[in-house]
Amino acid sequence: MNLTTPLQKETRTALRLSRLAWFIQLPFWLLTTACGPINFSASPTPKVVAEVRQADLLFEKGDYAAAVPRYRAQIWQRQQVSPRLLLRMAYAQHQLRHYPAELLYLNLAQARQPRLSTWRQLVAVAQRQRLVGYPSTWQQELRVQALRYYYPGLQGLLMGAVVAAILLLLRRGRSGRGTWLAYAAYLLGTGAYLVLLRPEPVGVVTHAGSALMAGPGAGAAWLSTAAPGDRLPVLGHDDIWLRVRWQERVAYLRATDALVVE
Repeated sequence: MNLTTPLQKETRTALRLSRLAWFIQLPFWLLTTACGPINFSASPTPKVVAEVRQADLLFEKGDYAAAVPRYRAQIWQRQQVSPRLLLRMAYAQHQLRHYPAELLYLNLAQARQPRLSTWRQLVAVAQRQRLVGYPSTWQQELRVQALRYYYPGLQGLLMGAVVAAILLLLRRGRSGRGTWLAYAAYLLGTGAYLVLLRPEPVGVVTHAGSALMAGPGAGAAWLSTAAPGDRLPVLGHDDIWLRVRWQERVAYLRATDALVVE
């Protein structure tokens, strides 16, 4: 005799639906964790397009001093940024012999579009200026190649998770325990990909005489002085201080002395 009451059946159904909803929401949570805040910017106006074309004409003529202010306005004021624009800005700064600025824009271009050629240019400039944070090892070049495909791979994994969640929703009455376990394993693998291979934020020093301290305060012990262009992995924030990795130890740098590139 089946003694299951209608109330118990409704409770079990509600529990299953809540679990299903949790599984479906998990890929979207992973997506927001990976991408952070999503900013929607309007399309460039005809005036902005005309100014970019004018800057490109000056760049092609070799008038880098006149092109740089126009490119700078595009990047920092209008926030119309592309890897091509950043690389042009870096090249213009190189021609003007502004090496810290060249390193800054190369780092920004590398963060937006990882390329081995860009990284090698970074290493070459850093070695000439005797800066830290630019290893020229094969392991680093392999990591750069992996970062190049990180976001396309993550996008594919998340799209697969969403499609699988929709199929499970449509077939919720016919999906066995093995199917759910396979989907859970897929989500765990996607989470591991997100956490373990996620690009590490770095701080590019922008001011001369930036002090590296042993603690987050002006009264802490002084460790060293960072040069403009030094590249330090960022471990976290502590009020107005960045917690960075320096010579295999933790150091602190004022947040105003560096630009965090993620």
